[in-house]
Amino acid sequence: MSTGLASLISDAVKAAMRAHDSTRLGTLRLLQAAIKQKMVDERIEPDDAMIIAIIEKQAKQRRESITAFESAGRAESAAQERAELEILKEFLPQGASPEEIAAAIDTAIAQAQSKGLQGGAAMGAIMGQLKPALAGRADMAAVSAQVKARLAGWLTHDPKRC
Repeated sequence: MSTGLASLISDAVKAAMRAHDSTRLGTLRLLQAAIKQKMVDERIEPDDAMIIAIIEKQAKQRRESITAFESAGRAESAAQERAELEILKEFLPQGASPEEIAAAIDTAIAQAQSKGLQGGAAMGAIMGQLKPALAGRADMAAVSAQVKARLAGWLTHDPKRC
């Protein structure tokens, strides 16, 4: 792990060890293990983009766990997951603003319209364009929901909704 982000994570692990911060240390060690697993599975040296994808996956798992723990009335477990999520967010790029997300969606929908795409093909093309543009900077599940809502408006041919 010689990339810039991998080095930052390694330095953070060392700092957490020195600070005796068990929550931070455990979270970062799990992240390092996931990165090393990717290296072994694919026999490649992951770059920063790949590491960001791994962090996003771990963050998504934490969000899902928070929801599950809250619905089960396990506030203490949900708080633990929130703390881990905050640690992971430190290594993700700065989040995209709602305006930036909306502009990216507008551009992607316009391109899909110009190609005459509809239905699932349009959704696939739009998300295919948005994922690299917003990776690590937006919750892609929320972006997907926004795109679906906008496409529903597009299909009813209401120009105010698109």
